[in-house]
Amino acid sequence: MVGVDFGTLSGRAVVVRVSDGAELGSAVHEYAHGVIERELPGSGVRLGPDWALQSPQDWIDVLRVAVPAALAAAGVPAGEVIGIGTDFTACTVLPATADGTPLCLRTPERPHAWPKLWKHHAAQPHADRINGLAARRGESWLPRYGGKISSEWEFAKALQVLEEDPETYAAAERWIEAADWIIWQLTGVESRNICTAGYKGILQDDGYPSEEFLAELNPGFAGFTAKLATGQVGEKIAGVTLAALGGLAGTLTAEAAAWTGLPEGIAVAVGNVDAHVTAAAADAVRPGQMVAIMGTSTCHIMPSDQLAEVPGMCGVVRDGIVPGLWGYEAGQSAVGDIFAWFADAHVPAGYAEAAAAQGMNAHEYLTSLAEKQAVGQHGLVALDWFGGNRSVLVDHNLSGVIVGQTLATRPEDVYRALIESTAFGARMIVETFERAGVPVEEFVVAGGLLKNRFLIQVYADVLRRPLSVIGSDQGPALGSAIHAAVAAGAYGDIEKAAAAMGKRTEAAYLPDPARADAYDRLYAEYRTLHDHFGDGRMLHTLRAIRNEATA
Repeated sequence: MVGVDFGTLSGRAVVVRVSDGAELGSAVHEYAHGVIERELPGSGVRLGPDWALQSPQDWIDVLRVAVPAALAAAGVPAGEVIGIGTDFTACTVLPATADGTPLCLRTPERPHAWPKLWKHHAAQPHADRINGLAARRGESWLPRYGGKISSEWEFAKALQVLEEDPETYAAAERWIEAADWIIWQLTGVESRNICTAGYKGILQDDGYPSEEFLAELNPGFAGFTAKLATGQVGEKIAGVTLAALGGLAGTLTAEAAAWTGLPEGIAVAVGNVDAHVTAAAADAVRPGQMVAIMGTSTCHIMPSDQLAEVPGMCGVVRDGIVPGLWGYEAGQSAVGDIFAWFADAHVPAGYAEAAAAQGMNAHEYLTSLAEKQAVGQHGLVALDWFGGNRSVLVDHNLSGVIVGQTLATRPEDVYRALIESTAFGARMIVETFERAGVPVEEFVVAGGLLKNRFLIQVYADVLRRPLSVIGSDQGPALGSAIHAAVAAGAYGDIEKAAAAMGKRTEAAYLPDPARADAYDRLYAEYRTLHDHFGDGRMLHTLRAIRNEATA
């Protein structure tokens, strides 16, 4: 099997053995355009604050470059591959024509014609209006999303397009997740997956939000769901099927076979989200197994046999992770991004020189200094809202806060406090789930931040529980390959495939009781800050002042 993971800055492909999930070869392709945040490629059109776009050409290039390279690294004849699966960051969504052509290829000078990356947060005012109206009307779907939908999601981003560029909105015959768009390119058949439709597209038992609700937001928004072209699972609308996870989306076209070097006609699995497929890669598809995929951001995914309303969660969707169970999602909008921001922008030259002299990068050097400290020695506590707050406040106009700095504060002090802040944010999420009656039986860590053993130990101490770890460096790509194995008929369902091909080490990190006690005191201060700044009065005002000055 081949699994392809389309991330924030790059795409990676892995070749996986069907019988046991062994990863035989992999390759990474860095996006040429990266994250488009300041100006559009070619035209130089400037973007506003909190914009984040991507180029669909980068995604096609991953298929052209990474997949053949992974096959070459594996030494596996292409003819032995029986299926391919993919996953994407979400909500990464784009406007397209009815034949799937991205609008940015037709009007590249218009910012709203480009795909909006998951961390495009400029639609926060539109999300606020959606949430306010839904609360006033008592919309039945709102509690399924913890009481608020995010500015990262399909409806808020689409409303922004309508109100800021109505011509592009009108030209968009499709408003489609990149997770589904890439499957369209591979198979020639348009489909929509239940995962993104449920979590990012507000599709619940009774369908989408009503036309009446949408018209009250803006009369021109009333027909928006026609651009989504989906109904319930298995139902066709405008020839488009909403498909279950692990299902067969179609077969590889001749054109896509030429891109990838794979055989024409092999199975292509239904599209999925990077975090959600990782549950299968960690063989964590049973009730109560929370998987935290920790990278630039963190997504918390957990199957459950219980339906509850968890304040501030990203959503609960029937069959959203594995068929037959409720799937819960929560998250933190910035984690690795916080550490990268600090290391890139706030580390003195002397630290960089010292790191280089010891053969370390900035993160390794700061970690080596920070881990020597006792808990609380730096005298700091921080809020992990540098990319806004996804859970449990669902407010991307919040911003980071660091309290306790003095003239004696060193870079390693701040770095450690930032690591701890993200662990405190994760504890807030876990406690919120458990207070709502959804127990977290096992906490499983996946993602690139597993490389920092000190960071993961901090999480174990802060959470006061053992942490299991995934047995793969390529969790999403492996998870996509597992879904492809189901789509190709090698396994009867995701649970069987995950048991055979997934891997994790249980209780790999154990909490230290003394450190855990010390962290309880710091966490209490974090909660105080969280409640004080969470109303947004000060942080929203500061952001508004910044935006006015920038404009």
